[in-house]
Amino acid sequence: MATSPSPATTFRLGGELTINRMGYGAMRITGDGIWGPPQDHDEAIRVLQRAVELGITFIDTADSYGPNVSEELIAEALHPYKAGLIIGTKGGLLRTGPNQWPIDASPKHLREALEGSLQRLKLDQIDLYQLHRVDPEVPFEQTLEFLQQVQEEGLVKHIGLSEVTVEQIQQAQQYVKVVSVQNMYSVDNRKWEAELNFCEKNGMAFIPWYPLAGGNEEALSKLTKIGQKYNASKQQVALSWLLHRSPNILLIPGTSKVKHLEENVQAASLALTLEDMAELENLGGSSDPE
Repeated sequence: MATSPSPATTFRLGGELTINRMGYGAMRITGDGIWGPPQDHDEAIRVLQRAVELGITFIDTADSYGPNVSEELIAEALHPYKAGLIIGTKGGLLRTGPNQWPIDASPKHLREALEGSLQRLKLDQIDLYQLHRVDPEVPFEQTLEFLQQVQEEGLVKHIGLSEVTVEQIQQAQQYVKVVSVQNMYSVDNRKWEAELNFCEKNGMAFIPWYPLAGGNEEALSKLTKIGQKYNASKQQVALSWLLHRSPNILLIPGTSKVKHLEENVQAASLALTLEDMAELENLGGSSDPE
């Protein structure tokens, strides 16, 4: 049975920062509802340190995770940072309580968020600063002008966007070089297929959040069935599919447990067959964004 070509293990972010495609998302090292400190502080520190030990070179976070908690834990666990470790953070969401995410992408709020992130992460420059959401109450041009300004000031090296359309990416490109797009995407959620393809054609990283099948029974069944052939979990198969799907996909699966972290990293070595890929490809359904 033919094996799908082995996916590349690294990606050059912005054409200059080489990072391993299997990264880590630090949202889950906070409390319930992504609010407050983690239940097990020491385990959260171990997760971060183990991630680097396992060769992860890209950690994704945001000022709104906690809020502030995730960034503070990253600095506590890893500062001074190992050479080659890229930390991407985000701004543009407020936190008013557990599971509450009001949008504020005004230049005033983003300035406060960015300065806070720099302080908490103990950095002079953010390697990748991502707009967490486009704010419908703020002209997009104002947000983009702010991002352009802080990049010129040297506070931000590279700029990414989250939950954006192709048209919004193209609009942003008039102000800044967009190096990454972080949209929801998984084996059974292909709403942003056009955006993934656009990123691939233009050399941008595509960072799927919520990368595991979201409860679709057909998807979970097929993932489990394929995983049984390799003694792998359905989560590992879902992650492997993403790595095989496109060479510009960077993965940031999150967890608060070292055991789960190690299982996620192992997915990078799972070689799926062409038959596996075809079977999972059919789960996507319509790829037209709505």
